[in-house]
Amino acid sequence: MDKILQRISEHDQSISVTNDGATILKSVNIDNAAAKVLVDIARVQDDEVGDGTTSVAVLCGELLREAEDLINQRIHPQTIAEGWRLARKAARDALEASARDNSGDEVKFREDLLTIARTTLSSKLLTYDKDYFAHLAVDAVMRLRGSNNLDHIQVLKKPGGHLRDSYLEEGFLLDKKIGVGQPKKIENAKILLANTSMDTDKIKIYGSRVRVDSLNKVAEIEEAEKQRMRQKCDKIMAHGCNVFINRQLIYNLPESIFTENGIMAIEHADFDGIERLAAVTGGEVVSTFDRPDLVTMGECDIIEEVMIGEDKVIRFGGCKSGEACSIVLRGASSHVLDEAERSLHDALCILTATVKDPRIICGGGCTEVLMAQAIDRQVEATPGKKALAMAAFARALRQLPAIVADNGGYDSAELVTQLRAAHAAGKYTHGLDMYNGTIGDMLELGVAEAYKSKLCVLLSASEAAEMILRVDDIIRCAPRARNEGY
Repeated sequence: MDKILQRISEHDQSISVTNDGATILKSVNIDNAAAKVLVDIARVQDDEVGDGTTSVAVLCGELLREAEDLINQRIHPQTIAEGWRLARKAARDALEASARDNSGDEVKFREDLLTIARTTLSSKLLTYDKDYFAHLAVDAVMRLRGSNNLDHIQVLKKPGGHLRDSYLEEGFLLDKKIGVGQPKKIENAKILLANTSMDTDKIKIYGSRVRVDSLNKVAEIEEAEKQRMRQKCDKIMAHGCNVFINRQLIYNLPESIFTENGIMAIEHADFDGIERLAAVTGGEVVSTFDRPDLVTMGECDIIEEVMIGEDKVIRFGGCKSGEACSIVLRGASSHVLDEAERSLHDALCILTATVKDPRIICGGGCTEVLMAQAIDRQVEATPGKKALAMAAFARALRQLPAIVADNGGYDSAELVTQLRAAHAAGKYTHGLDMYNGTIGDMLELGVAEAYKSKLCVLLSASEAAEMILRVDDIIRCAPRARNEGY
C-alpha cells in the first residue's frame, strides 16, 4: 500500500504519494538514534542499487527482534554477532550458488533485464503498465552501451495525458525557450556552454554613490556598460559557435546582438540541465572567453523546437554522446508524475547495476528460503550458543516472504510452510505466486531480482543490526559552553 507524506512546515504544506521505502524514511523526522541507522542503510541501498530499500530496513528490524529474544535468554551480544557472521557467510554462499549469468547471450540477457524491470515495477505505481515501462527502461539503459552514466538519461515530466502516453525520445530534451527572433532549427550545431553573467547592460553599483551633474553623464555610464557587453558578445561569437547556452539569464541587449548574427541563444539552462548537456554534447562549461583555442564546444546534428502536449521544448538530436536519450513521462497530475519518476528511477538504477554485475536470482521469497535452509543445515554442525544465533538469522530471513504474503492478503503461515516443503523436496526455484495466492516456479512466472541488490540487502541489514546489537547505552552530548568574548 502507498503512503501520503504531508509536510508540516509552516511554509510547505505539500503532499506526496509514494510507497518507496527510502523516500518515506528520509521524509520522517526520527529522534531515536538506532532508528536513524535504519534510515541510513535504506538511503545507502537507494544510492548503491536503487531497489530493495524497504527490504533492507525490514530485514534489519527482524534481526533485531530475534536478537532481543536471544538476549532475554541471557546470550551475550558478542556471541550473537559471531553466530550472525557465520550465518551471513552461509547465506552469501547459497546466494552465489543460486545466481545465473546470461550476459554471454545478448537475447537472453535482454530478457533477463526485462524480467528484473517488471519485478521491480510490480510493487510500484507503474505495475499495471509494467511491460510497457520495462521495455522503456531497458531500451534507455541498453543505449548507454555499458557506460552506466544515468546523467545521459533525462526524465522529463509533462502533466497531461495518461501514463501510457510516456515515450522514449532519442536525443536530449531541454525544457527552455529559444530567444525572440532567433532561428528555431539549426543543423550541425556548434554549441558553446557557459555559466556567465549576461545582464551587465544595466547599471549595478552596490554600496556606492555616483554623483553626476547632468543626465548626459548617466547616459554615458549606461553606454559604457553596453559597450562592455558588446565586447563580451564579440568574444563569444569569436568562438565560431552557432548556439549559445547560458546557465544564467541573457538580457535584452546581448539577446538582440545574437539575433542579429543568427545565433540561437538559450538562457537559464539550470545547473542540472547545463551539466547534463555538457556530458551528452561533449562540450565544456566555460565562464571566460579570452582563449577560444582552449575551449571544447559541444556538437550535435540538429537542434529544433518540438511540441509535447501543449508545451514547447528544445530537442538536441544526434548528440556527440550517442547514448543520450530522454524519457518523457505523461500523467494526470504532478503527484502521479513524481511517483512515476521515482518508480522509473528505481528500475533504471537496478538495470544499470545488473549491467555491471549481470548475475540474477529468483524472486518471490525464493532466495530467502534458500539462504535460510543453507543456514539451518550448518546449524546442525555448529556447537555452542552460536547455533542459536544462526537459527535466529534463518528465522529472520523467512520473515521476508511471510511479510510479502501478508501484504498480498494471503495466509502467510500456510504459504511459507508450503514453500519450505517445496525447497526441501529440491524445488529450489519455487517462490510465492502473489497473483494466485500459491507457490510456483519463479523461472516460469518470470519473477527475478538482481544478485547485487539481494546481496546488498543481506550484508547491509546484518551489519547494521550487528552494530546496533553491540551498543549498550546512548550518551547524549550537550554542546560545549562558550565563554564570553568567543
